[in-house]
Amino acid sequence: MYPFKFRPVYKDYIWGGENLKKYNKDFSGNVAESWEVSCHPDGNSIIKNGEYKGLPLGQIIKTHPEDIMGKYIPQKYIEKFPLLIKLIDANDKLSVQVHPDDEYAKLIGSSDFGKNEMWHILEAKPGAKLIYGVKEDVDRDKFIKSVKEGTVEDCLNFIEVSPGDTIYIPAGVVHAIGEGILLAEVQQNSNLTFRIYDYNRVDKNGKTRELHIDKAIEVIDFEKSKKADKIKEECILINDGVKRSELINNEYFVIEKYYVEGKVFDRADGSKFIVYVVLDGECQINYKSGSEKIKKGDSVFIPAAMGDFEMSGEFKALRIHV
Repeated sequence: MYPFKFRPVYKDYIWGGENLKKYNKDFSGNVAESWEVSCHPDGNSIIKNGEYKGLPLGQIIKTHPEDIMGKYIPQKYIEKFPLLIKLIDANDKLSVQVHPDDEYAKLIGSSDFGKNEMWHILEAKPGAKLIYGVKEDVDRDKFIKSVKEGTVEDCLNFIEVSPGDTIYIPAGVVHAIGEGILLAEVQQNSNLTFRIYDYNRVDKNGKTRELHIDKAIEVIDFEKSKKADKIKEECILINDGVKRSELINNEYFVIEKYYVEGKVFDRADGSKFIVYVVLDGECQINYKSGSEKIKKGDSVFIPAAMGDFEMSGEFKALRIHV
């Protein structure tokens, strides 16, 4: 086992731009999302290094489930990979939307999980905002009325964001990313999105994008949608030159942020896989049978059975597992 690097899967939605080139992405035209680690039918990560070069991550999981995923990962995650990790360029604002939970996804016969997600802000223009939930006086009836009258924006809660902010978006919460924001997104392995409002925009074919009002109204949790808050980051000194903060620890994913100037030691002890997303800087991963260089914008998958490894350099990274 060795660290897997992947070919990004690019999505050219109408609100994208060219800003992901700052994160060492190579593309032409506009790109909205770079799917970094994915086993979703809409975009499967292809390994670009080592023995398994050219093969989809999902295929390797099927042939080496315990070595890749770990001894203690639930069987449902062996059958269907739990995470989808992205870099997102909101060069323009995204649609106002909501995601279902696992129960509703099953109810409508979807093969996807529900979609709980986290945003970690990488860059934000001064005054950039995102939408999290609805205002205190908005209930179901008032929201439905605003949808019919085309005044949804009057019901929404806007939050100003800065680089380094982290926001957790549970399923059922109305949300949208505003223009001028680059972020890393960690979510359940799902592409289920119910659009509520899209600013009357048209796509490259001159058509408005589909809205999903009825389903959205069914899944919105109006109480959760009134509890917007940024996650407070508290750093712990691990050793000289290494700090760590835990951003999220729940049933869907665990996300930590590492600040490294020097070396950090880690272990893939057979219990679970680990993903590192490098937010800034660069480093070298040294492991039992070799080494791998990774840089800003790279995501690297550490198989569960890889063993001890060391990461050296000056970098910031998200460390993700389930």
